[in-house]
Amino acid sequence: MELGKGFMYVGNQSRITLDNNTHYYVDLVFYNKILRSYVLIDLKIDDMKPEYVGQMNMYVNYYNNEIRDEFDNETIGIILCKGKNEVTMEYALGGLSNHVFASTYTYYIPNKEQLIN
Repeated sequence: MELGKGFMYVGNQSRITLDNNTHYYVDLVFYNKILRSYVLIDLKIDDMKPEYVGQMNMYVNYYNNEIRDEFDNETIGIILCKGKNEVTMEYALGGLSNHVFASTYTYYIPNKEQLIN
């Protein structure tokens, strides 16, 4: 419920298999019926690293090519971590055509104005 309207839980530790022998696991998978899009969430206990962006980009590409239907919008990837360096993230996220976002997690729900900003 804290995610907002329209979110439906799909699974946790959802497996992605590449080349029939390499397995990866997405921490949380949701589908948002308002956005008509899968939302993938990766949870990290440390500060953001550029390799996390590459990993999420791979997950998003897989969902866009293998899971989503023709009526679905593009998959959204969210990386929640302890902290992030703005300059590093500008370079890590720059030029990606996928919807991948990095943010720090918080222990409270922001008000509407904070969310809009």
